[in-house]
Amino acid sequence: MSQERKEHWDNVYATKQPQEVSWTQEKPQTSLDFIHSFKVDKKASIIDIGGGDSKLVDYLIEEGFEDISVLDISEKALEKAKQRLGEKAAKVNWIVSDITEFTPKKKYDVWHDRATFHFLTTATQVQKYMDIARNAVKNYITIGTFSKNGPKKCSGLDIKQYTENELQAELVKGFEKIKCINEDHVTPFNTVQNFLFCSFKRQSI
Repeated sequence: MSQERKEHWDNVYATKQPQEVSWTQEKPQTSLDFIHSFKVDKKASIIDIGGGDSKLVDYLIEEGFEDISVLDISEKALEKAKQRLGEKAAKVNWIVSDITEFTPKKKYDVWHDRATFHFLTTATQVQKYMDIARNAVKNYITIGTFSKNGPKKCSGLDIKQYTENELQAELVKGFEKIKCINEDHVTPFNTVQNFLFCSFKRQSI
């Protein structure tokens, strides 16, 4: 695991409250809409990549999904989510890992990522991510990343922006695009970040 990246994110989650970071959403409606669009049953295995202390897991539990995993490089982020959920935290598989070093122990029906992909700024990092996803995703993948109209940095780190065609090109081997949308995310500071969300279906390679 990149110690520098881990220390960065542990520090963010140790020192900032949800209203002090740009990615906070009270209800992650777009993410939920994409997951609902796949029409998977409540026993479907769902993983949230870079989930941190996002409330997506809260809503998935509330809706009755039974096989939820949340992965994040920051153990502190996951601890905050566990504290918020209380007893419900036991319903979730919590995974502390750098996504580029993740070794999945199972395959997932739904892979969701609204937080991690745009932080992979080198071809090697993207390649590692995609190799892991191709091996781990059984049915669907949805990625939310910064668009060309989005910020160039997040949390003090450089990010990589994507067009629909560029994101599709990264997933063309193994996945078929279902749909893409652009969305303006209003941050807790009342600034606007433009995201590109795309969903894909697993294809045989």
